[in-house]
Amino acid sequence: MQKTTVMNELVASDILEAIPHRPPFLLVDRIVEQSPARLVGEKTFTGEEEFFAGHYPDYPLVPGVLLCEAAMQCGAILLAQQAPPTGDRIPVATRMNEVRFKRMVRPGETLRIEVEMVERLAAAYFLTAKVTVEGKTAVRFQFACTAAPRGT
Repeated sequence: MQKTTVMNELVASDILEAIPHRPPFLLVDRIVEQSPARLVGEKTFTGEEEFFAGHYPDYPLVPGVLLCEAAMQCGAILLAQQAPPTGDRIPVATRMNEVRFKRMVRPGETLRIEVEMVERLAAAYFLTAKVTVEGKTAVRFQFACTAAPRGT
């Protein structure tokens, strides 16, 4: 059984150190649990995000692709433990499988984002993700990523 470390929620600087994403596209507010093979993060959508103006004006929803992106950013934070970030490589997604959207996410709601490392094959990492709101699944999927060299 792997040990889980509950982290202080004031980890914004750690998140910024682990991944290259920055506001307004940083979709992880805090990490609440972390172990070598699992990470739990949170993200609250305030309703002030610009995309709500067009998705959809009369019934604002968080786009499903952003739910997936938030989970993959948590995956990149988890991978930073395995392969600490360097200036010459960036985390990139290489595939998503079995994506299942189950619940809409509205302004003011907080995502609980759980990612788990399933397997590592050389430089490829295979993970699962489950995003919930108030205990109900919003999306779950499998994904793979790697640390790719920065191109010119």
